[in-house]
Amino acid sequence: MNGTLALAAPSKGALWTGRVLSALPVLAMLFSATLKFMQPAQVVANFGGKFGWPATLLLPLGIIETACAVLYAIPRTAVLGAILVTGFLGGAIASHVRILDSGFQGGLVLGVLAWAGLFLRDPRLRVLLPLRRP
Repeated sequence: MNGTLALAAPSKGALWTGRVLSALPVLAMLFSATLKFMQPAQVVANFGGKFGWPATLLLPLGIIETACAVLYAIPRTAVLGAILVTGFLGGAIASHVRILDSGFQGGLVLGVLAWAGLFLRDPRLRVLLPLRRP
């Protein structure tokens, strides 16, 4: 034995459910990043006026958001990506909560979907976070 833990592969149903759940935050974050890159007037106005962030941060945040989503989408880096996605969404949630905007719920749901999808498709995570009794 080479010292590695034998992991049971997820069932076909769990794997595909995990992939679908994982795709939702990736698509949402890539869409959001695209808006940051394109910088339509309404996005710039909300970013600066509503949230109080300078528009010069749109491009760097779009790059960071894209990187987080891509790292999460690649199976080999998905756990790191999930951690980074969680951090990014935490910042978005904090921005919404700071101004008492109920829009924080979207980021919260995306974060839950990201971890649920990863849990279903990655046996390493199920070993770390067993949700059933042994």
